[in-house]
Amino acid sequence: MADLQQYFDLYNFTPAENRRFARSNFTKLVHTNARFEGVNTTLSQTQTIMDGMSVAGVPVEDVLTIVNLKRGWQYVTTQNEPLTLAMEKQINKVVAAEDALVPGDLRQGQGGINLGSEEFLQKTLADSQTTTTDKALTVMYHNMSQQIFWDGNKRTATLSANKIMIDGGAGLINVPLDKWDKWNELIADYYRTNDMTKVKQWTYDNAIQGLDVRSNKGKTI
Repeated sequence: MADLQQYFDLYNFTPAENRRFARSNFTKLVHTNARFEGVNTTLSQTQTIMDGMSVAGVPVEDVLTIVNLKRGWQYVTTQNEPLTLAMEKQINKVVAAEDALVPGDLRQGQGGINLGSEEFLQKTLADSQTTTTDKALTVMYHNMSQQIFWDGNKRTATLSANKIMIDGGAGLINVPLDKWDKWNELIADYYRTNDMTKVKQWTYDNAIQGLDVRSNKGKTI
């Protein structure tokens, strides 16, 4: 399959190693993911907030976004079972605790969305011909576009995709902040066309992160 060649796993961790790698990068991951909500704290301010201290001039809602993302990453890195829709609900309940109409609940008025989302996830994860990285990217962008939760869909999709990456020992997906303008353009294009090929390839080229000692290509991104 073309995707198997195009999106082969760039890193080869054990799940335990990948969890430790994620935990060692919590500050960077939270700092990046908080940008979905327009949080513009510095990396050091993010760390200070994650350490439980206040930072002058940072709005309470931004502090809560950072704290909840930290809790979301802690949840993702303590779950040993494969990703399920129930886990995605729990991730959303945590990261969108302060801003969703009903955190952790699927949006109403979309018949069969629960069953459809579960079937899509199970089918994607069960595909033995697809790499971990490809599965994670597919789930991430599918979930972003489907908007299955009341709020926090991008944060939930990103953490869910990284749960897949961690379980498969493939590193992490984290788009550097200096590339977000281009990323947002590609996401918008995907929403218009329903074709995730370009945004998947770009993310693969720019946002898969790991360690040199676990690299399958002898490089990190």
